[in-house]
Amino acid sequence: MGNIMERFLDIAWEYIYATILTFVGIVDSLLSPVQSITGPAFILILLALLTVISTKFLRKRCQTKRHTKLEEDFNYWLNVREEAMRCEDREKGSRMAKNIDKSTLNRAYYDYFLEGLLLGLATMYLPILMVVSYVNSSFRPERLMELTGREYILKIGSSNGEPILIGSIFFYLVSLVSFYIGWIFLKRRIERRRKIRIINEINKQHITTTR
Repeated sequence: MGNIMERFLDIAWEYIYATILTFVGIVDSLLSPVQSITGPAFILILLALLTVISTKFLRKRCQTKRHTKLEEDFNYWLNVREEAMRCEDREKGSRMAKNIDKSTLNRAYYDYFLEGLLLGLATMYLPILMVVSYVNSSFRPERLMELTGREYILKIGSSNGEPILIGSIFFYLVSLVSFYIGWIFLKRRIERRRKIRIINEINKQHITTTR
């Protein structure tokens, strides 16, 4: 069994690595004209933005029927457990909740979590890995030296201390995290405005009906 799993992982990695190499070649050919005009820093910021957009799109669109069914099963048994805990007899409710945990809820959660993890690997972590591989290949220090005359993207430091050199991968990851944080704040702001608009519309309707 162990040899079969190792062989499967080797084959899977070969396909993933071949996909990454193809992706690197395609992206490099597309971005080369832009890179000669804007420079590596802008390209890395653009890649981070496109990564966030693509992962959000894939996360929203790539939902399997199995994952949806497992989510429904998990929520159902979770609600059943919560109902059991609301039983007037606390001891009886606790026993019922434990039985539900052992018989169905734990298994439903495990299946739902595992399916979600696999979807996350396919829709988020794999795209990020592919872009990081591209950045590592196309913006390594030797390549940056050819393009810009220096082996780093940014240099941070004062005249009194040793400067901190920001490489391409670190610069990309910081940009990526910044865009994800910005996405969260933007989504919350849009949701807050939507709720305020709904409340205002309800208030207007209430005022109209009371006149």
